[in-house]
Amino acid sequence: MGGGAKLPGQYMGWWGSLGSPAQKGVTSYALSPNRQKPLANAPHAAVFNTFRRTRQQILYWAPPLIIAYYTMQWATHKNHFYNSKHGIAEAAAEEGGAEE
Repeated sequence: MGGGAKLPGQYMGWWGSLGSPAQKGVTSYALSPNRQKPLANAPHAAVFNTFRRTRQQILYWAPPLIIAYYTMQWATHKNHFYNSKHGIAEAAAEEGGAEE
């Protein structure tokens, strides 16, 4: 058998090198693991990325947050007033004045 044909059951090599000629013009690059710095720019990027994203989204979450805060302050103030002597006296006066 000429021409370098492989017989059935003959070992042809590991995956990717099945006995064919080597490919030309393919360049591969690699970086040694001890040269990589996966978190090299992370603190700087975290600060500025957080600032940028907050600035872009602030109009979506700040107004509801402010409204909820002032609504809660108003409700707390009213609750303290209605549970004080003056609030109870005012409620009694309004209740008694409506019956007269």
